[in-house]
Amino acid sequence: MADIARQSSAASSSSQSRRSSRITIPFPGQEHNTRYTEPGQRPGLSHTLRNSSSYEFRSNGSDTDQSDIVSPIPRRHLDLQRSESQHWLGSPPLSPISVNSRAISPLSFASTSPTRTRRKHTQSITSLLESDRERWKPPLPTIQQGVPSRGEKNDLHNSPARGWVRWMHRQGLKDWVIIIAIVLSVLVKWCIGLGSYSGQATPPMFGDYEAQRHWLELTVHLPIHQWYTYDLQYWGLDYPPLTAYISWICGIVGTWINPEWLALFKSRGYESEASKVFMRATVLAWDTLIYVPAVVYFTRTWQGNRSSRTQHVALLTLLLQPSLLIVDFGHFQYNSVMLGFTLLALGCFGAGHDALGAFCFVQSLGFKQMALYYAPAIGSYLLAKCIYLGSKEGAQLFTRLGVVTAASFILLFLPWLPPFAPFSAILDPISRIFPFSRGLFEDKVANFWCASNVVFKWRIWFSREILVKFSAALTAIGFAPSVFGLLYNGFKFSKAASNTEGKASPSPSPILPLLPYALLGSSMSFFLFSFQVHEKTVLVPLLPLTLLLSSSSNDSFTFQLGVLVNNVAMFSMWPLLKRDGLGLQYFVLLLLWNRMVGYSPFHASSAFLRFGALAVYAACIVLHTAEAILPPPARLPDLYPVLNVLVCTPVFAFTWLWSIKRGVEVSWALGGLGPASGSSLQDVTPAAKSKTSKQQTASFSRPRIQSDATPATTSLSSPVLDGNGSASGFSSALSDRQAARALKTRSLGYSSGRPSSLRTMSPAPEAH
Repeated sequence: MADIARQSSAASSSSQSRRSSRITIPFPGQEHNTRYTEPGQRPGLSHTLRNSSSYEFRSNGSDTDQSDIVSPIPRRHLDLQRSESQHWLGSPPLSPISVNSRAISPLSFASTSPTRTRRKHTQSITSLLESDRERWKPPLPTIQQGVPSRGEKNDLHNSPARGWVRWMHRQGLKDWVIIIAIVLSVLVKWCIGLGSYSGQATPPMFGDYEAQRHWLELTVHLPIHQWYTYDLQYWGLDYPPLTAYISWICGIVGTWINPEWLALFKSRGYESEASKVFMRATVLAWDTLIYVPAVVYFTRTWQGNRSSRTQHVALLTLLLQPSLLIVDFGHFQYNSVMLGFTLLALGCFGAGHDALGAFCFVQSLGFKQMALYYAPAIGSYLLAKCIYLGSKEGAQLFTRLGVVTAASFILLFLPWLPPFAPFSAILDPISRIFPFSRGLFEDKVANFWCASNVVFKWRIWFSREILVKFSAALTAIGFAPSVFGLLYNGFKFSKAASNTEGKASPSPSPILPLLPYALLGSSMSFFLFSFQVHEKTVLVPLLPLTLLLSSSSNDSFTFQLGVLVNNVAMFSMWPLLKRDGLGLQYFVLLLLWNRMVGYSPFHASSAFLRFGALAVYAACIVLHTAEAILPPPARLPDLYPVLNVLVCTPVFAFTWLWSIKRGVEVSWALGGLGPASGSSLQDVTPAAKSKTSKQQTASFSRPRIQSDATPATTSLSSPVLDGNGSASGFSSALSDRQAARALKTRSLGYSSGRPSSLRTMSPAPEAH
């Protein structure tokens, strides 16, 4: 009886202990309640995923060494975990042996303390990064050693930018990443400005530096109605009014510091170290006030459903874009102001603030007329959204956009309009902004006209008036596919919305994923075919392309092509940069940015792109070497600039064609090229959104649940507002059945050929 009593007492105490114990299941970000078997094991479930196909958890209150819960992994989740475990848990994919294994995980032993011991910061940053990388380095797969998975491939080709951002997050310094990135970019920009600038010590006209300084001089000392008419032969003002207003503000500050810098007529060609510092500081100040906040805002709206690490990497990629840095802070211009207003407009469109976005784009046009390169795409997108919303809400949005756009332009040109000036005065800025009196192209720019001029002399066979018409026609043909794609999808989804329950959602529109590719196609067509193009104008098409590559994985076609075009754009400006004495900055920026983003042409997933990039780089190296060793022949002084054009133009032409191709693919992914069905619109209608719970939204909006063929530009080209007012992917509006079908299809690694709402989660896979 005593033995029976002791057994009964032990059983009751054991039962009581189990009832009082609290079971905790750790998820990513909840690492403090889990016991681990290995002393250096990473918090989470990585050791159980590595050793077995079963999850094992131990309660904090258990006194025994046995696990309280042994949860085997269902077979239907194994495919999903092979891709998800690497991103969420930091562990390698499951071995195929563990698929059929039902063995129980090893026993969990008590650890000393669930709290991670703080590391003493006695090592350098480099050693910390290396030790952290070795500590969390995933082991090689036990099966199929020669075929690494997608996650392992990304680890092998990881970039220093991603590694640094990851290290900052693990050290609890996530909130400092943006600040450090901005400070780093400011330091790099200022170091570039220590070199020479356009036209330094080259009288009588000097260069763009003198032009910008001269405009400060004009706007400070002359009345407004003389800004566009005073001494046009010496760097007359030829940019829109917002440039003049900003020059006036900078001129007031410069005159207050030292009046000699901007003395009317007497200061022409003025060069001193103090004035150089002031002029460089004006570029840096406006860049920091407009472009940097615009980049931060864009990454938070268009990539709102991506992790903060991805957003921070994209921020670094955009802030240190080499072409923009060397033109603005080396050659000397204010292009970042124009591009910053364009980014603000895109951010507003992604957040659903279309009227505010239209206002920001008008400011971009009001600063530099080159922003017109984006006008067909942005105008078509806004018109397509009006069509999509229907007759009532679409008409209201169209009216608001018209009023905001007209009011913004009137406000910019108000000093040249009645009653402040006669109506004819408006022709003064207009005639200067559109210089049709100039030639077809200036210097040697890598576009269609300059490249074809090698075999066919356009300016000899045709007059300037005919060439203007030719260039306008070719430019319109070039951006017509982008415009047609936006308008067609607006009509398509408008018709689909009328056939479904409820009404079209005003924010955002389902055609928004087409906008980045439309911007690229439109701006590249202007660069290739329009009249009077400068080599620096390549910055305009580089912006949407860099936006696309900034959120792409390193092995994607978009990333590889985007970095290639950025490098070729720098090479296309080499004759200008060499003349300005910026050779050192040219090579350093190229090496720094390519190393930072982790680019290697040898790792391109497409054989065509890999061999094409290597051929282009070989041609660039040969030209650089020949130019350094061999002088051009006397009868061919422009030999090397012409060869430069012939190397770069095919790359830009291919990028233009690729943007059209991607536009067609994204249009198909949004519901097919035919009329959209009612099911394909369920993702964007309020009726469908109301059927999805918040838990489903949080579960199926994770950006990493995608097939290997899906490009990483999903979140960039598919923003949509969630309940919190931030941008998320279209997948957040899936119904139960659609979400289950999406997970099943993506885990199997293929997509159906039938257009459906599943395709709205991301653009179509790229055909390499």
